Amino acid sequence: MPLVAFLVNCPDADTADAIADALIAARLVACSNRHAPIRSRYRWQGEIETAEEHPLLLKTRPDLADRVEAEIARLHPYDVPPILRMTMQANAAYLDWIAAETTA
Repeated sequence: MPLVAFLVNCPDADTADAIADALIAARLVACSNRHAPIRSRYRWQGEIETAEEHPLLLKTRPDLADRVEAEIARLHPYDVPPILRMTMQANAAYLDWIAAETTA
């Protein structure tokens, strides 16, 4: 069984932690990793913008991916949340742990 990882840029550490805590508490994801702030550049409403963002990595089972994505979108404050979904392979023991921790 592969795992699904989501990479989500958040506007601040508190938002990233709140999303992670909600998804872990609901057992929709097994774990999260909040990375150091990054500088993002993008076009928004016709202007080039720069913002500090906090990347959040979340890991779950493939059968929960749609629910996780919907919950991230619901919790995220951006009009267009950047939700990247990736299917990945991992060692068997780690995959077993993810399966055991995500029982939603």
